[in-house]
Amino acid sequence: MLGRLLYRDGLMLVIDKPAGFAVHRGPKGGESLEDHFDALRFGLPRAPALAHRLDRDTSGCLVLGRHRKALALLGKLFKQGKIGKTYWAVVEGTVDADTGQIDIALGKLDESRGWWMKPDPHGQPAVTTWKVMGRGGGLAWLALEPLTGRTHQLRVHCAEMGWPILGDNIYGRAPRTGGPPLHLHSREIVVPIFKNKPQFAVTAPVPAHMREALAACGWTGETNKASP
Repeated sequence: MLGRLLYRDGLMLVIDKPAGFAVHRGPKGGESLEDHFDALRFGLPRAPALAHRLDRDTSGCLVLGRHRKALALLGKLFKQGKIGKTYWAVVEGTVDADTGQIDIALGKLDESRGWWMKPDPHGQPAVTTWKVMGRGGGLAWLALEPLTGRTHQLRVHCAEMGWPILGDNIYGRAPRTGGPPLHLHSREIVVPIFKNKPQFAVTAPVPAHMREALAACGWTGETNKASP
């Protein structure tokens, strides 16, 4: 349920979040990853807590702070944009260029839609850089780096560019139910948390539901030299 533990030190943990699970309990209740954090104390008196969030349907690297001081430090690093985040996505459609940057401000669609977002020139700034890692079968494999941390940023940005993320049933072409899972994965996170040590990168393996589409775009497995 929790996914594998990818990294652990005295301040933080990084887990490989499975797709399809909310990171915290929503207004409607239901099971969430937070319900299982007590199993990750590793001898500390308190369970770890979320340092940031991933969408329910996004898989991959999720950072937890192990105590209050660590959470405050991680929160500051995330807010200041000092933590590097690379996502892998499989998108539908033609991506003509090989690299680029998307600068489209985002705002809430409307209050009744909760966290659904839309392009909004009066909204919060949102910037994403992207790089094509491979193409094939009407799909493209992208490495996405959000320079800001807006809700659903990568999903809206890709959709607005004309190449929505495969399996996106809100902003993309997938049906509301019964379609493929969302092909968005938090592949790598770089956390400069220690002042006197070099920053380190943690990588989450590709989830099973994305392997076929990635392979169609040229991915050859976890030894692929093209991975960030």
